Amino acid sequence: MIKVSDIAKKKVVELMNDDGFDANVHFVRVGVKSGGCSGLSYDLNFDQNQSEEDKIFEDNGVKIIVDKKSFLYLIGTTLEYSGGLNGTGFVFNNPNANRTCGCGESFSL
Repeated sequence: MIKVSDIAKKKVVELMNDDGFDANVHFVRVGVKSGGCSGLSYDLNFDQNQSEEDKIFEDNGVKIIVDKKSFLYLIGTTLEYSGGLNGTGFVFNNPNANRTCGCGESFSL
């Protein structure tokens, strides 16, 4: 399960609308890929397609889709949005990460 904070939900809906997606129908695709200074990095996109291998969740009114491989790294993660002095953007609060980089965009297990 992946959770979505209230602030992240508002930003997701706003950005989806800006990009021509409908938050009531389409998904936020969350994934993990190799890269970043800590070894793994997060991938976040809007999507309207799903495969049989995808896991689908809904939290706080946001539909989230995750491929099977990425799901193992993301169990229990909360998607948040930060608008602070260190920059603005989505932040992954991942309890599975043993180490994260300074910018929070990559992690290792």
